[in-house]
Amino acid sequence: MMSALSPDRHPPPPPSSKPALGETPPVVIPAATPAPSAKTLAPHADSPQIAARPPRAPKAVRPKPTIRATKAAITLTPTAVHRLRMLLRGPTPQLIRIGVRNKGCAGLSYHLEYVERPGKFDEVVEQDGVRVLIDSKALFSIIGSEMDWKEDALSAKFAFKNPNITDACGCGESFTVDS
Repeated sequence: MMSALSPDRHPPPPPSSKPALGETPPVVIPAATPAPSAKTLAPHADSPQIAARPPRAPKAVRPKPTIRATKAAITLTPTAVHRLRMLLRGPTPQLIRIGVRNKGCAGLSYHLEYVERPGKFDEVVEQDGVRVLIDSKALFSIIGSEMDWKEDALSAKFAFKNPNITDACGCGESFTVDS
C-alpha cells in the first residue's frame, strides 16, 4: 500500500494559467427547440420525451354576492301604494321611475316617468306588492325619502318628504341637497 505522502508518487503538475489546446472539452450550445408537438415526441418509450406543459387549472366559479339593503331607499305611504296600484291596473301597466333633474330656483326637481322595465343601474324598491324604480343618478338625493299621494281641490300629485333637503324654493317645486 502506498500512502499519499510516499516518495514514489509524483507530485501533480503545477496549474498553468492557460490549458493547452485540445485539453478542454468542446462546449455545446443547444439550439432553440421548437414548441413540442405530436411530431416531436419519440414513438419509443425508452427514449426521452418532450411534452407540453399541462393546461392551467380553471378558475373557481364563485356565485355573485347579493347585496340586500337593510332599509329601503324610499318608503311609500298607504295612499301612495293605493294610487300606484290603480296606475298599474290601467290598460298599459308600467313601472314608475323616480329621478331628479336640474330645474327650478333651488337647483333640483323630482322627475317621474313611466318605463317598461328597470334600467341597468336602477334601484328597485318593492313595498306592499308595488314596485317603484329609482334612477341611479338620483339615489343619493332621494335616499331616506317618503313618497305620498296628495289630492286637494286644485291638484293631485305625488309629494315627497326628503330629509336630505337643505334648501327649497318658495313654491316647493325645486330643492337643494348638499353633498
